[in-house]
Amino acid sequence: MNTSKRKSGLFFVITGATFWGIGGTVAKKLFQDYQIDVNWLVTIRLLIAGFLLLMVQLFRKERSQIIGVWKNRKTACQLIIFGLFGMLAVQYTYMAAIEHGNAAVATLLQYLSPAMVIVYSLLRKKTVLTKQDVLTVSLALAGCFFLLTNGSISQLSVPTIAIVWGVLSGVAAAFYTLYAVGLLHKFDSLVIVGWAMIIGGFALSFIHPPWQMDVKSLTTDAYVYILFVTIFGTMIAFWFVIKSLQSLLPKETSLLGSLEPLSAVLTTVVWLKQPFGFFQWVGAACIIGITLILAFNKEPSLKTNKSVIISGGKTNGNRRQP
Repeated sequence: MNTSKRKSGLFFVITGATFWGIGGTVAKKLFQDYQIDVNWLVTIRLLIAGFLLLMVQLFRKERSQIIGVWKNRKTACQLIIFGLFGMLAVQYTYMAAIEHGNAAVATLLQYLSPAMVIVYSLLRKKTVLTKQDVLTVSLALAGCFFLLTNGSISQLSVPTIAIVWGVLSGVAAAFYTLYAVGLLHKFDSLVIVGWAMIIGGFALSFIHPPWQMDVKSLTTDAYVYILFVTIFGTMIAFWFVIKSLQSLLPKETSLLGSLEPLSAVLTTVVWLKQPFGFFQWVGAACIIGITLILAFNKEPSLKTNKSVIISGGKTNGNRRQP
């Protein structure tokens, strides 16, 4: 794999996951201090972020892909599936897990996804489980546990429905990471993420219409926070994470996504002035350890006969043209 492309992939996923985590902290402030409805925020940020991404694509050379992605029936169906069962599912199941339980359990269960991705890769791609796979997944789960609970098992006591939503969130995150790869072989990441957001936001609008929110009562600070969540915590975060799949393996992108809870916890400590315990520092060290392991691993650890087989096609890390 091209070293420069791998470095750019690491940059995109690290930046995207970090913005995703910070966006979560900003969203938490909106929920607590401004009584913003969770479902309204999910709907509005998906619709606006998706529209902006397609506008960016409109000024690029491959602008024809905005419409071109819909011309092939198979590709159009794949995009709709990704938008509903990938983009929207990740958003909604995670929020539902928080609503019925708490953010700690929701995030921990969502980060079962790296293990799910590796198991899928083993079953479908006939790869060998390496020591690095075991180490990185263990660090991801341990890091998230310590970061979000500070080592206290009592914080994990939640209703069964919250656990169900949390596990579904992990499945959705794994599906989101894996399913996008096939589409990225044919179309630019801006097009895929932009349309997926619009599809997800449009579908959720039927359940939680965005126009039912009284936005006139919001303060200037609230508008700034909403803008940050939409641009950095959604538009750039999702775009960069998906773009990283063009030069990283799905399992690597999934593992480095564990930077999300790290950035969320750190910004909560610095900005919202919440204490940071000893075990949370242990968790932070675990997450940083994953980043260092993958950053210094120059070659993919999932090996096949000269190439990595993804979504039924062969790729060497470069996007295929349609």
